[in-house]
Amino acid sequence: MAEQLAVEAVDISKRFGARWALARLSFGLPQGRSLLLTGHNGSGKTTLLRLIATASFPTAGTLRVLGHDARAGRDQLRPHVALVSHASFHYEDLTAAQNLTLSAKFLGRGGEPNLVPELLERMGLSERADSPVRQFSAGMRKRLAIARLLMKAPKVALLDEPFGELDPAGIKQMEGLIRELQSQGTSVVLATHLVEQGQSLTNERLHLAAGRKVDAS
Repeated sequence: MAEQLAVEAVDISKRFGARWALARLSFGLPQGRSLLLTGHNGSGKTTLLRLIATASFPTAGTLRVLGHDARAGRDQLRPHVALVSHASFHYEDLTAAQNLTLSAKFLGRGGEPNLVPELLERMGLSERADSPVRQFSAGMRKRLAIARLLMKAPKVALLDEPFGELDPAGIKQMEGLIRELQSQGTSVVLATHLVEQGQSLTNERLHLAAGRKVDAS
């Protein structure tokens, strides 16, 4: 039986104006495996994550996620793919609890009264549950975004520099959360400049330079 792929890219390219952010990139990530995505700033890591998340689409080539074409199957994919990126996409004027409550309704989990308090407790945000997100530090915003990801329970989790803005305790917690996602069968794509740390958490590595797959040096 052929191995099932969580992500399959065949000669995908992405152009922004005259600049090619990705150029004929091909790779496959088996379901339940984890991929470390490395490369210098501007190498195409964030662009690739956004393509997998269906927030953007390839200019050329074929990208399939969980067996669906990333463009044609966008609506089927979105409930099963979650991206935590530099932009947290929270509602700034709502509190942490209100943000998660709204997410729970969107995800069809509004009938679970303990869900939001438990996630806030787990991410160390209980004491700020009723504070507007606009008052949060970058690290707190990231922890709230992770709470939203855990609520979604995705089949594919995309993490763009997840250790950034976190203190040592937060980094340790993030490592534990990544291992927990893996133990649940979630396919994880982790983009980070902390290569040794990333390698300890992943099965495979994809190194990019100028939007192309290259051997890591």
